[in-house]
Amino acid sequence: MLNIITSYKRNIPTMLLSWIWLSIAIGILVGSASAFFLTSLSWVTDYREMHSWIIVFLPLAGLLIGLMYHYWGGAANKGNNLLIAEYHRPKHQIPFRMFPLVLVSTLVTHLFGGSAGREGTAVQIGGTIADRFSRCFKIDSIDRRTLLVMGISAGFASIFGTPLAGAIFALEVLIIGKRQVHLLIPSLMCAFVADMTCRLWQVGHTHYEVNASLPSLSISLIFYTGIVGVIFGLTAFLFTKTGDFFSHFFKKSIPFPPLRPFVGGIVIAGIVLVSGSTKYIGLGIPTIVESFHGSVPPYDFLMKLLLTTFTLSAGFKGGEVTPLFFIGATLGNMLALFIPIPMSILAAMGFVAVFAGATNTPIACAVMGMELFGVAYGIVLTIVCCVAYLCSGEKGIYSAQKVGRNKRSLYLQVKKKYLQQL
Repeated sequence: MLNIITSYKRNIPTMLLSWIWLSIAIGILVGSASAFFLTSLSWVTDYREMHSWIIVFLPLAGLLIGLMYHYWGGAANKGNNLLIAEYHRPKHQIPFRMFPLVLVSTLVTHLFGGSAGREGTAVQIGGTIADRFSRCFKIDSIDRRTLLVMGISAGFASIFGTPLAGAIFALEVLIIGKRQVHLLIPSLMCAFVADMTCRLWQVGHTHYEVNASLPSLSISLIFYTGIVGVIFGLTAFLFTKTGDFFSHFFKKSIPFPPLRPFVGGIVIAGIVLVSGSTKYIGLGIPTIVESFHGSVPPYDFLMKLLLTTFTLSAGFKGGEVTPLFFIGATLGNMLALFIPIPMSILAAMGFVAVFAGATNTPIACAVMGMELFGVAYGIVLTIVCCVAYLCSGEKGIYSAQKVGRNKRSLYLQVKKKYLQQL
């Protein structure tokens, strides 16, 4: 069994060369897969918007997805949680069928009108591709963990065009301690290669522009940033709990798993057809962009929250992150009615803060905000992400995360210091 770290502990150049070529190979493959996925996703989204009648077939699409995962999915049914669980307790190889299953299922979900994201698909594709290298080169469990980190970072970075955030997200979502900081180097290398590869395929990413200057730093600005951080954190908590509620409802009410997305598809298609609007299905990127520049209905964030958690709990595939961007940005837009901070800045804060609270990754989200909106907003983005993280509850959207104990310990430390001051 090959252990790159221990085998080359005395030979740092050889170790670095090993990780460099692995980063290049994994980054190119994952970046290319993300480019194909993004291009295909754009095509199915455009087709759906031009042929809205196709939404009536969402129940059948859901049944197809349910049957595929029920009979062929196996461990792949766990999605992102399988990657996280395999990092903490490596047992089995990530089944390669996860790649085609999640890719096809996500495209089908978006084609027929489900409300879902894309990061889950990219992360699963990245993890699957990276884990194949452990089998091909007989890499042991220690370095296999590094490969999983690299795959997650490559998938996240290439799908959003944020390599720094992708590298940190892969570490943070797996709860990496100080003794694993060395994994940041291969994670960064793989993320940058994947992002560069995706761009070389001439696949662009959505540009979000904050068109307001940050007010001068003051006590009032920090106070209001903290207030909205609490609101964003509670919204992330609501997203997680609503998803849990719908998941429990489907499992209790419909014992046969393939029928869950079929029934869910009937409800979603009915809502869309009765309302006559496709605003809350798919990624919702036009509304996200609009929330930075003009007013949007104050209930947009709640509609997207309900429809996304219902869609994913029913068994459709995709991800939660882009819907979380939608929820946070539109909520921030609405809060501009009450909070004396420019609307586009509040939208940017919500964009990353709700995501931070739901995934328990405040550092990655703050870095992502700086990559997308500029380092000039770094202070408020960091504050709002950290506050949202603290106010979002112990459990996030990834049930396999080992975050509860760490978060609870942080709560107790803060409480102890507060009591000491009193």
